[in-house]
Amino acid sequence: MDFEKLLVWQRSKQLAVELFRAFAGCRDYGFKDQITRSAVSIPSNIAEGMERRGHREKVWFLSVAKGSCAELRTQLMIAGEIGYLPTELANDWIHESREISKMLGGLINKISN
Repeated sequence: MDFEKLLVWQRSKQLAVELFRAFAGCRDYGFKDQITRSAVSIPSNIAEGMERRGHREKVWFLSVAKGSCAELRTQLMIAGEIGYLPTELANDWIHESREISKMLGGLINKISN
């Protein structure tokens, strides 16, 4: 299955693009680096996993992507609370990261069975 056709990959890639744009002017380079790295990790690990041959390898990379969703969600909560992002935008992206995580869970279950 081509990873580019997966809705979970498309949505996670779009979220990463939006985050990169939002933090382009952020002067807190440590925070900017951390949040953008966790965001880009999600679609990257989906892509890498789906290109692997074995089911166990696919599941492992998808699990890493799911973990990156939790990492990103934590950073979005912090960004909203400290004023790096408007609260409404942070909440929208937190919701999106939860949806992506659920989608990854379903994909993991499908591949595992």
